[in-house]
Amino acid sequence: MRRIVRPLACALALLLAGCGQGGDGEFTVALIGDEEDLLAEGVRLSSGAQLVRAATESGLVALDARGEVVPALAERWIVTDDGLSFIFRLREDEWADGSEMSAQSVRDELRRNLRALRGTSLGLDLSPIDEIRAMTGRVVEIRLTTPVPELLTLLAQPELALRHEGTGPMTVERTAQQPDESEGALVGELLFRFKPPVERGLPDVPEWQEEVRDLLLVSELAPRALAMFDDGDVSIVLGGRIDNLPLVDIGPLSRGTLQIDPAIGLLGLRVREAQGLLEEAVLREAIAMALDRPAVMAPFNVGGWTASTRLVAPGLPGDPGLVGERWADQSLEQRRETARARVQQYTARQDSETSGPVRLTLAIDEGPGLDLLLQGLAEQLATINVRLERAEDRDKADLVLVDRVARFSDPRWFLNQFACSLRQGLCSQQADSFVAQSMNALDPIVRASLIAQAELQMARENVYIPIGAPIRWSLVRSGSQGFSPNRYAFHPLPPMAEVPR
Repeated sequence: MRRIVRPLACALALLLAGCGQGGDGEFTVALIGDEEDLLAEGVRLSSGAQLVRAATESGLVALDARGEVVPALAERWIVTDDGLSFIFRLREDEWADGSEMSAQSVRDELRRNLRALRGTSLGLDLSPIDEIRAMTGRVVEIRLTTPVPELLTLLAQPELALRHEGTGPMTVERTAQQPDESEGALVGELLFRFKPPVERGLPDVPEWQEEVRDLLLVSELAPRALAMFDDGDVSIVLGGRIDNLPLVDIGPLSRGTLQIDPAIGLLGLRVREAQGLLEEAVLREAIAMALDRPAVMAPFNVGGWTASTRLVAPGLPGDPGLVGERWADQSLEQRRETARARVQQYTARQDSETSGPVRLTLAIDEGPGLDLLLQGLAEQLATINVRLERAEDRDKADLVLVDRVARFSDPRWFLNQFACSLRQGLCSQQADSFVAQSMNALDPIVRASLIAQAELQMARENVYIPIGAPIRWSLVRSGSQGFSPNRYAFHPLPPMAEVPR
């Protein structure tokens, strides 16, 4: 059925605008996931829906293939010396309904987006925005309560796209939806096509179609996506995570390359509630002390991956070095000896005749990589007489796996993931207080000190047990362009739809 549907879709596209745009044919990309991920709406987007939103809708700025900020609806901008004001000049354009893209309309859309993001971690990231002003002509100013050097990266997030239909560089249409007989799931296909340059805010270029091509995005489960890559049906596979990394057979991949993103973010265990073995901070610390992080990740054989005992990724831009790795002066066995003693003291206090390891449950999905991760963690905790098992009921788990890529390179992103206002597990009111104080600190030294105190407070309360950086990977066939590994593991579709020169 797939071999029938695709030619029909391409024939229809040929009648409408020219299949392949320039004779290079459509460029096919597989995204590991399902169609629901691609078509999600609102402000809580999956990684697949972020790709669709970024291709079809624009914000003031966008991220390119390298994860760097580039112009979108704003053609240029300046930042004041104190870092408290970002001033954007909009390109001359119209909304889809023909109305002027004025500073007032852009301001109103930005305000609407900020209201919609309240109650989310991204909303917390954007909370330093104090005021959005429409100035004369096509100029918009964003004022802050405290400097946010990476505000542009935040404004480039797909959730900050201005939701006037058609502001993005590409159009999209669904071309097929049929069952995948091997997996019993629906397969989604979306066809993306570049709009003419003038509709993208660019000068009109004759024969511009020769520079671009259609892009077909296919959502597939991991085994099928990898098989399509091996068979030459797709040129790039996106959306790889730790759960499906073991499916990649690195050796025989002669026609493609495994690309690992140098992603920053969170990979670790969040404490859901302070109860049982996790009721006290010193007991939660015992779990963190027992982990041999490199050994847990060794089966994945990811070059360049580094373990960390910190909540905030080490080495971020502007990191003053006020917080270091924990237990640096202790060997693994010394840490485990302390952890075993604490677990033993806990079990001695329990009014139970049952002997044996203390049981903890972890909310973790199934998959070959996650099974390996659970097995590794269980082996580590067994050394301190703790039995770790997969939770049957996620809402009743003792621990929850956190596997998340950062939105921007700032310690606040990491701390905001555990804000008490999000109500997603155990949190620290004191750490939140330090973060809030930093929002009103104009002195960079004071601000960095408050952020460091927040991280140290989180470490003292042990609400999160870090493992290291999240793992994100893609398969990219040799000769493909428009793809670049980056720290945000975000790979926009438009660069892939440009014809290689």
